[in-house]
Amino acid sequence: MIKRTHLLLIFSLLIAGFLTFYKIPVASSQGVTVRAALVEGELPLQDPGAELWLESSAVQVPLSAQNVAKPYLTGVGDRTMTVRALHNQTQIAILVEWEDATQNDQMVRVQDFRDAVAVQFPLVEGQPFFCMGQQGGNVNIWHWKADWQADLVARQDVDTVYPNMSVDEYTFADPEAGKSAGVGDYEDVNYVPALAAGNLFASPSYTSPVEDLIAGGFGTITSQPQEGQNVQGYGVWQEGKWRVIFSRELASPEETDISFSPGQVYPMALAVWDGENQERNGQKSTSQWVSLQLEGESAPAAVTTPAEQPATEGVSVIFWVITGVLVLLVIVATIVYFRLPDGDQT
Repeated sequence: MIKRTHLLLIFSLLIAGFLTFYKIPVASSQGVTVRAALVEGELPLQDPGAELWLESSAVQVPLSAQNVAKPYLTGVGDRTMTVRALHNQTQIAILVEWEDATQNDQMVRVQDFRDAVAVQFPLVEGQPFFCMGQQGGNVNIWHWKADWQADLVARQDVDTVYPNMSVDEYTFADPEAGKSAGVGDYEDVNYVPALAAGNLFASPSYTSPVEDLIAGGFGTITSQPQEGQNVQGYGVWQEGKWRVIFSRELASPEETDISFSPGQVYPMALAVWDGENQERNGQKSTSQWVSLQLEGESAPAAVTTPAEQPATEGVSVIFWVITGVLVLLVIVATIVYFRLPDGDQT
């Protein structure tokens, strides 16, 4: 015997399971909008205290501990990040600020963890899962790292932490370099496998403290090739607060990059790591999707929008098959629902 209430319950569970499996949010925080003010002249790419930032209204974006996938971030309360943005029709700059009592910008020892912050943009139309996207919904991530920022001033190594250590020479490196030998002093990079493989973490020097990445779900984050690393950044820690600027050209030739156009609105999400709390990888605080709106009129040129950008993985066929089946089931359920009486039906 079937009642209308039983039928509603069954299909409610089916829909809930579908949304959960594909990580599709039933609500979004589109009410939060960061407006990138249109300004003339050069942007303050390395000056978070410049008066020009006052052209953009400061927006408070709430963040909460990541507890969707392991490793979870536990024992941390909600955080808040202040966001501003500017553009001059050629470049875009995003300023993020958050409270952090300690400056953690060293990653030499295994017990060290860095402070870091990231902004994320979808490469497809709509809003994929806000934690690193999903299959068929890739995202472009700009990841600023405090230790990379410090390395731009002076590269840190073991002798930075232990200045009194004694080393005759590093094997296979230039003997004259002695204990100060770095990866760039190796005569054969095959003895430094990470460098030979093109791993940015093993680079003798960094051109930016920001790593340009792409992801399509948990465990898929991938660094873009060296020639595709086109995001710049600059961070300053002062009086218990980090202030970090992300900057890049509005348009990018890379298919795995977000491109911007004046007059358009783009989903954006943020994440932050506190090195003092040993946060790394999935142990972070994240925001939901917010809106980034660029002031000005849309450019007539063919500036690629997220809806036009191909994802590196096509939209899953299984996704659309299940969606079609679900729609069909809803139609059948609706017909059956109105044919059933409120009482039992045998």
